[in-house]
Amino acid sequence: MAHLSDLVNLNLSDSSDKIIAEYIWIGGSGMDVRSKARTLSGPVDDPSKLPKWNYDGSSTGQAPGEDSEVILYPQAIFKDPFRRGNNILVICDCYTPAGEPIPTNKRHNAAKIFSNPDVVVEEPWYGLEQEYTLLQKEINWPLGWPIGGFPGPQGPYYCGIGSGKAFGRDIVDAHYKACIYAGINISGINGEVMPGQWEFQVGPSVGIKSGDELWAARYILERITEIAGVVVSFDPKPIPGDWNGAGAHTNYSTKSMRNEGGYEVIKKAIEKLGLRHKEHIAAYGEGNERRLTGRHETADINTFKWGVANRGASIRVGRDTEKEGKGYFEDRRPASNMDPYIVTSMIAETTLLWNP
Repeated sequence: MAHLSDLVNLNLSDSSDKIIAEYIWIGGSGMDVRSKARTLSGPVDDPSKLPKWNYDGSSTGQAPGEDSEVILYPQAIFKDPFRRGNNILVICDCYTPAGEPIPTNKRHNAAKIFSNPDVVVEEPWYGLEQEYTLLQKEINWPLGWPIGGFPGPQGPYYCGIGSGKAFGRDIVDAHYKACIYAGINISGINGEVMPGQWEFQVGPSVGIKSGDELWAARYILERITEIAGVVVSFDPKPIPGDWNGAGAHTNYSTKSMRNEGGYEVIKKAIEKLGLRHKEHIAAYGEGNERRLTGRHETADINTFKWGVANRGASIRVGRDTEKEGKGYFEDRRPASNMDPYIVTSMIAETTLLWNP
């Protein structure tokens, strides 16, 4: 008699050419990832060869009940680490039946910015540092924390090892390997300053791919925590008080910044970012004012400043970049719940297309 795990792990290629495609999209809140699956007649490796699909937008806060159909446009394909074989994950964006992007479709505008010739020629690279907090499911309290109480103060947990310092490593490592399997350019993981908080990094990725890869990585993380019976939170300040918040530091460079003389290009780009500080802050995630206080390795939300190796700055430039006269910089302002399509495209737009 087959067990449930045997059936879940069936290898479809033993008996059929058919595959399962999991269509993934972003729901009405801007952070709720949704998905559903369909059967395809055979393997597909090009999103343009995938059929469009639809869903009930009135159930996701994206359409009225009397006109609820929203159309999914496949945009990126990743290997499915859960079903494996030739099965795939499909990142989609959302349109009306008339072909207009719905208001919550932030990918559409990002793709326009990244396809601008002045942006394409600069090959913008991004490295996204996604922080998140693992919570005990029934009580929404960080993993490893005593129920109704607090652990010892911050200090031993950042990149810590041992059962009293690292909580949820099995989830983190499962996610790391699943992302590599899927074809996501995940570049590392580490335990964070607050216990129960972790980070993974995606990149370097070029242009729109950075957003596709981060959303796919978030989807995989949500699925793994679902299996583990744990909640993942992207709240930028999950625990009030003397505890670090959660961000999504965004590392950025262009071809001109990576070439000789790039440090001067970097400084000019940072100057432009400073002039649009308020606009960027408004787009960098909900609840960010609880995180950007000027404490816990942040700059105050109302202040723009940059510095070399300064983790209390809005923009940090690395020592190597200063020394070599070229490289990249880190925008430390985005919150952990930011939309990578918005943040990456806005940085490109401000630094490459906007003229003060």
